[in-house]
Amino acid sequence: MKLMLPASKQEMPTELSIPLLRQFAVLLLLALPVACISWTVTHEEVFREPREACKQKSEQARSVFWRKFFYLFTCEYCFSHYVSAFMLLIVRYQLLYQGWRGYLVAWFALVWVANLYMSGFNRLRLEIKHENVVIAAEERAVPGGK
Repeated sequence: MKLMLPASKQEMPTELSIPLLRQFAVLLLLALPVACISWTVTHEEVFREPREACKQKSEQARSVFWRKFFYLFTCEYCFSHYVSAFMLLIVRYQLLYQGWRGYLVAWFALVWVANLYMSGFNRLRLEIKHENVVIAAEERAVPGGK
């Protein structure tokens, strides 16, 4: 006797009719503003005061909910999840599948690519700072240097 599942359980999710290369290109492009917003809010000087207030509240709040809520404004990885979700709401981007599955796959992929961009940017900044320190040390060591 063969076990038969209802028809709805046997069906595969409907794939998007958009070519995979185009879906991937859109993913790479959408990750740029997500990374930009996430990095700016969690690292740049323009948001320093609100970020410091959030950090303080994340450490001192009595409720776990409020500690976690305020922490998300200090962590680029955490914040990128919310920025990605907001971006998906605005542009209605789906990846691979139609419906909620496509949004779920797109959400995690968007977070991952945005965090790759932020990691690369952070690495670049560290290399530039290191080069500047080396140059400054060499200028001090050379007689007649600036």
